[in-house]
Amino acid sequence: MRPMMERLFRLSAHGTSVRQECLAGLTSFMAMCYLIFVVPGMLADAGMPRESAVASTIWVTILITLIMGLWARFPVGVAPGLGITAFFAYYVCGPAGYTWQTGLGAVFISGIVFLLLTVTRVRQMIIDAVPEDLKSAIVVGVGAYIAFIGMQNCGLVVANASTFVALGHLNRPPTLLAVGGLLLIGTLLSRNVPGAMLIGILAVTFAGLALGVSRLPEGDLISFSVPLPTETFGQMDLVGALDHGLFSIIFTLTMVDLFDNMGVLIGLARKAGFVREDGHIDNLDRALVTDSIGTMTSAVLGATTATSYLECAAGVAQGGRTGLTAVVIAALFGLALFLTPLVAVVPGYATAPVLIIVGALMMQDVVHIRFQDFSVALPAFLTIILMPLTFNVATGFGFGFISFVALRLLCGRGREVSPIMYIVAACFAANFILRSL
Repeated sequence: MRPMMERLFRLSAHGTSVRQECLAGLTSFMAMCYLIFVVPGMLADAGMPRESAVASTIWVTILITLIMGLWARFPVGVAPGLGITAFFAYYVCGPAGYTWQTGLGAVFISGIVFLLLTVTRVRQMIIDAVPEDLKSAIVVGVGAYIAFIGMQNCGLVVANASTFVALGHLNRPPTLLAVGGLLLIGTLLSRNVPGAMLIGILAVTFAGLALGVSRLPEGDLISFSVPLPTETFGQMDLVGALDHGLFSIIFTLTMVDLFDNMGVLIGLARKAGFVREDGHIDNLDRALVTDSIGTMTSAVLGATTATSYLECAAGVAQGGRTGLTAVVIAALFGLALFLTPLVAVVPGYATAPVLIIVGALMMQDVVHIRFQDFSVALPAFLTIILMPLTFNVATGFGFGFISFVALRLLCGRGREVSPIMYIVAACFAANFILRSL
């Protein structure tokens, strides 16, 4: 067994062992398995059958993480992303008024676009053209958007006719439990406890059951048959997605996929010591192709854009250095398939703290923004603030990119902007014009 693992993953060359890779895989799984509870809940809010949403989420994670481990050889788990799922559920299938079938069609098309951009290396050109300050602002803005959704889901923030939003009723048991979960997870993360988010979800869930705030569902909690996404498989509406009204949505999905995956993979590669002295990262292109294939597969099965999970940094810190870590992650999610009835036990107020915590973690990128330069500060600020305030990631992208180019031109610094950046800003401007017609 060990010689086969050695040939497949070159464990010795990476200074690791089967035991170390298995431990790293378990650590990453514990850090990211909360997605089993959070992602299907958001997909159900989009109108999808919850049972199929759970099955599709787990199957996408298993299949694409296996490809990431066996082909790309990266110690990273891949699953439907939280930020893009929130955009899908609470904008595409919400205010935008599209069905989840049409939304899945847009996800599939964005996967094709991302694959083409990766294979042709246009993806690298786009990434290089966008200033580092705006890349960081995008991450921070998405984090604020996710946290805002979490606060809404638990009633911490509610609608108000006079002020648009206001503090919720803190005497409501679900809200109190969510606040308790937020403090618990925050404490565990501060103490570097593995699986902090999962522990927080389970603690709030059990507390809610014990206090009678929520109840156990009827039937068995452990399934002895493999759940399949029968109600969502192949239900994507490609014809509807090609409607001109979805241009901005497809564009947003593609842009998020570009920046999110690139940032996570490069960050983890640096943490794992994969970056050569010349800056080259082995198998990075394979990892990006894997993500794009994952997005198309996800749309077919009935889930949203697949992305590499930053939480796998916990596994890399534990010593994960090869694709065997990813294979272990996939195997553990395979075991989770038989526990899918338990997902119905977890209420929205138990997963809301995780959304808020993830938003807080994404805020860390704000230190990389040069706010002392106002020609940078204003576009970054608009990118960050407009995502949660307009409940639309694309709006934050657009105002940030357009204002950055405009300020450079007005300040006589237009030559500092790359031609590709002009094209991206023009695309966003055209998008806003189309949306106002």
